[in-house]
Amino acid sequence: MLFSVLSLLVACSGGGGSPKDTNAAAHASIPVEVAAAKHQSVTANYSGTATLEAVGDAQVVAKTTGIVLKLMVEEGMHVQKGQVLALLDDDVARNKLAQATATLKKAEAAFDKAEKGFALKITPRNQYDSDKYDLETQRAVVAGSQLDLSYTRIVAPISGVIAKRSIKLGNLVQTNATLFEIVDMDPLQAVLNVPERDLDTLKAGQPVRMNVDALRGKTFEGTIARIAPVVDAASGTFRATCEFRDTTQTLKPGMFGRVEVAYDQRHDALVVPRAAIVEEDGESSVFTIEPAPAKPAAPNAAKGKPGEAVAAETAKPAAPSFVAKRRFVKTGYAEGDRIEVREGLQDGERVITIGRNAVRDGTEVQVIDSTPTAVAAVNTEKKP
Repeated sequence: MLFSVLSLLVACSGGGGSPKDTNAAAHASIPVEVAAAKHQSVTANYSGTATLEAVGDAQVVAKTTGIVLKLMVEEGMHVQKGQVLALLDDDVARNKLAQATATLKKAEAAFDKAEKGFALKITPRNQYDSDKYDLETQRAVVAGSQLDLSYTRIVAPISGVIAKRSIKLGNLVQTNATLFEIVDMDPLQAVLNVPERDLDTLKAGQPVRMNVDALRGKTFEGTIARIAPVVDAASGTFRATCEFRDTTQTLKPGMFGRVEVAYDQRHDALVVPRAAIVEEDGESSVFTIEPAPAKPAAPNAAKGKPGEAVAAETAKPAAPSFVAKRRFVKTGYAEGDRIEVREGLQDGERVITIGRNAVRDGTEVQVIDSTPTAVAAVNTEKKP
């Protein structure tokens, strides 16, 4: 046995290999992996990315000047429209209201006297009109004072969640200063900028799904709320607004997500892995495999030494070989790693998925997973 191994090493190291050996090495089969075309359900999806936005977002500002006496809410709390959020010092406002109310009573008394005198033709017309206007003016002053007093009670303009509190107890706030930010988190919206070629594909009311980067493994359901009636000429896109109602409030405004819109489904489509599709010069094709033509039997080799003869007799039979055949196809919907083939392929035909870049039409290939079942299936397909 040692002698046989040494002889083999010497033969390999020599430069006098036969032309037949060189030719065989040049035509070695290319290893590939294949997959069978089969009928499955496939869904047509449009995918895009968007940032979640709150439908309602209000900045609560001070409408009067005053010192913060009491804070009623904190960040993260749910509030209802009209709920009191904070109280400001109202001493000044109450004093102005009291003064305005006293002056109003005086104006009411003066007008009452003028009205009676005018009825008896004692009070001149101009005096009657002057007292009437003074009364109306003072009523407006009282209403303004009451409004100023109400401004010391900071209330929520919308229902939602306190997203930010910008004041502290004892702060002196000025008019128009921002005090709170309230966000309405039901529903949340995501706006997709969709190419105009899909204008007839997406419709209001279609269901959508969203996966958020920050919440891996979670999918949120929603719908398309509305489609913009115009296309942006600069970008060639239109706006599709999607709404999501998350009762768990896991979704937050500002989160970035991937949105999928399922707009059609085929329940009996012929599909293959996407890796099998070759896109070239605007055409789609695949490489199928067929059994290689039978090769003529090699002449009996001269008997060598006893050890060599035993090795030849016990050698395993060669693995079956195939050839790659290019097939032009027409593709349809794509979902995940699968793609629909509408024309050019039959159910059960095997296409090359790994190694297709290394083959051409007629290239001899060897299926890596060439199990007896797979080989028998390929040979059966080729029988008339």
